[in-house]
Amino acid sequence: HRSLPDLRDEWCKAPDRILPKLPQTSVIVCFHNEGWSVLLRSVHSILNRSPANLLKEIILVDDASDMIHLKADLENYMAQYPKVKIVRAPERVGLIRARLLGASKATAPVL
Repeated sequence: HRSLPDLRDEWCKAPDRILPKLPQTSVIVCFHNEGWSVLLRSVHSILNRSPANLLKEIILVDDASDMIHLKADLENYMAQYPKVKIVRAPERVGLIRARLLGASKATAPVL
């Protein structure tokens, strides 16, 4: 995976800036017929850049994609990442309903 520079201010990068009492988060990513590399890059970026103790899960919401790589290939690839869940809309619902579908499956107190 390619690495991108951390552009945060040095003050923000200090180890004591991550407060131990912050709640865990569910990150919801909605997509429809997304490119393989774009989707994987997004997931890996979230996994690599988020403090592990704060990231409870990543919920990928498939808004009825019909591209073949977003079916079994995606399921098989994401199976190696226990924090990643895939939710599939049975028909095209649009961005807002897809977000609401993801939110309904989230288990962390912060979305």
